[in-house]
Amino acid sequence: MSTSLPGGTWTLGDLTVTRFGYGAMQLAGPGVMGPPADREGALAVLREAVGHGITHIDTSDAYGPRITNELIREALHPYPESLHIATKVGATRDEQGGWPPARRPEDLRRQVHDNLKSLGLHVLDLVNLRLGDAEGPQPGSLAEAYGTLVELQQEGLIRHLGVSNATEEQVAEAQGIAPIVCVQNLYNLAHRHDDKLIDRLAAEGIAYVPFFPLGGFTPLQSSALSAVAARLESTPMSVALAWLLQRSPNILLIPGTSSVTHLRENITGAALSLSPEDLAELDTIAGQR
Repeated sequence: MSTSLPGGTWTLGDLTVTRFGYGAMQLAGPGVMGPPADREGALAVLREAVGHGITHIDTSDAYGPRITNELIREALHPYPESLHIATKVGATRDEQGGWPPARRPEDLRRQVHDNLKSLGLHVLDLVNLRLGDAEGPQPGSLAEAYGTLVELQQEGLIRHLGVSNATEEQVAEAQGIAPIVCVQNLYNLAHRHDDKLIDRLAAEGIAYVPFFPLGGFTPLQSSALSAVAARLESTPMSVALAWLLQRSPNILLIPGTSSVTHLRENITGAALSLSPEDLAELDTIAGQR
């Protein structure tokens, strides 16, 4: 499989995907609750993504809830053979828009079946176990929850497994139970806590999927990134995405947007070539507070 998208491709288990993917979370309404204000626009973004050759879409039945999965199904089903949809289980939604954990075996089984139904699939290509909470990763064993997903995999409902919002210890614990093909965590120019983990996973042929490419920047850090972007006649988002792609070959991008224009800008921006001098300057951002 060849692609003109920035970054080329990566193999998740036996699934070849474009390193530039698409995250569907922003297609739901405000706070990732309810339907989008522009339903036709949301469907257009999904079709545009696939039209550009994107073969990795990230979603969850908790987005909306159910909204993004239903949009994906309406826009793209029957799915192209090359398209692979990754979803997440391990959290639900409450009436306040929170993300309470839901990792009991019966919770996870229900969520897997809910994703199958809302996406119109018989098998899920990739299911990530969402750990921690809205504040980030939290310590604790994942054995029971991950073991439940392994059982569902053995039942033929899941092809591949990953973990999300996970500590390095939880990643290792999961690997001791059954293979993972990816880790999905917060990581960007300002938050480099997973540097060692990314390098270890790369050596093992396991993908790392960062979310929130511009999340959690201090004003000083944002100013430093903006300065580099201005010098390159680009945007902070473009520089952030390009840096991630150049950071390590196992990094897969899933930037989200509800705008066709922004989708095209993200694709173009991620192809930005950063010089060694640019990279050296960007590497200083994490240390600025």
